[in-house]
Amino acid sequence: MNFSRIALLAFIVVLIAAFFIFDLHSYLTFEALKSQQEAIGTYRSIHPGLAVAIYALIYIAVTSLSLPGAAILTLAGGAVFGFLWGTVIVSFASSFGATLAFLAARFLFRDAVKARFGEHLQAIDKGVAKQGALYLFTLRMVPVVPFFVINLAMGLTTIKILTFYWVSQVGMLAGTLVYVNAGTQLGKLESLSDILSPGLLGSFVLLGIFPLLANKIVETVKVSKATEANKYAAGVWKRNHAPVGFLRWVGRFHAWRRGN
Repeated sequence: MNFSRIALLAFIVVLIAAFFIFDLHSYLTFEALKSQQEAIGTYRSIHPGLAVAIYALIYIAVTSLSLPGAAILTLAGGAVFGFLWGTVIVSFASSFGATLAFLAARFLFRDAVKARFGEHLQAIDKGVAKQGALYLFTLRMVPVVPFFVINLAMGLTTIKILTFYWVSQVGMLAGTLVYVNAGTQLGKLESLSDILSPGLLGSFVLLGIFPLLANKIVETVKVSKATEANKYAAGVWKRNHAPVGFLRWVGRFHAWRRGN
């Protein structure tokens, strides 16, 4: 690992350590958000542009460093900026932060992983090159794998940066809408568990796996058609290339059967 990688890794470690040492995560809790909602709203009314900038930078920092608190920040977006602007700000900030984490993982660890698991990684890269966008979309839609894990894991593949960004933004939009909308009703919520019901989680799972299932069905149909085409081509070849004597023998055999 060269100096630039070591310097970046050390910088990230220092920032993460400072987050926990100075107890900054205590500001990103449900209770803290509810208690400070009025003060934050007042600041936003006085300094709207600055409030958006500060909020977006905090969101980007949290997501790019894979720190806990993104869900609370998304709620805050709805509570402070409303549904429309909260959705817009969160969507871009979360996607940008995720892309930074993705790039950091690629820069820091891609070469080392490739050197250690070259053959295995090559097979994964081939799959990603073929259907990486679809699998990423599925992972973003299904709220099972933590988003920071997806960011870091995808950084070790060869998926294109732009593809990662736009697929992440589209895939995370449904969850963003749910949390931002919940943030607009913050006063009625008692905990984060009030936001995602089992039915809503099930809907996310179905939405996420539907494109994957549709793609598998299309592939199955294509394979079936290709098989039929190959059978037809084989039959044509036999008719055009089979020995003339053999065809005459077959013809005589069928004539004999009809005569008997």
